[in-house]
Amino acid sequence: MDTLSFKTISINKATAQKEWVVIDATDQVVGRLCSKVAKLLRGKYKPSFTPHVDCGDNVIIINAAKVVFTGKKETDKLYTRYTGYPGGQRFNTPAQLRTRKDGADKIIRHAVKGMLPKGILGRSLMNNLYIYDGTEHNHEAQKPKAININEYK
Repeated sequence: MDTLSFKTISINKATAQKEWVVIDATDQVVGRLCSKVAKLLRGKYKPSFTPHVDCGDNVIIINAAKVVFTGKKETDKLYTRYTGYPGGQRFNTPAQLRTRKDGADKIIRHAVKGMLPKGILGRSLMNNLYIYDGTEHNHEAQKPKAININEYK
């Protein structure tokens, strides 16, 4: 009698097939872009997804300075940070952050970090994210493939 054997295949760090992908963030909404990037970093679009392993892709985001917010979030949303001193709580809006050198980087990293698991795995996944304000990046040696993020759900 023939029987089918269904085995759950769990991959590990050595057997994970990681790729390099480039995403153009021009005119993309921040939250929607970052939720798809978080899924790519985690590896959820792959059939071999394993929850406790870094099996996602390395993601390069270009044109990060051209991301947009919907509604009035550009001026009304607040990012909070703390200097460590008494009375050192500081607030910034996305419009204020964009005036800084790495403002768009901080906006995207903050959004993606909140969508990843908390703990060691989430912190290591953030090392697979590379964000650039312009179209130039220095990862050409990895031969990244350009993907259209709008095709992902």
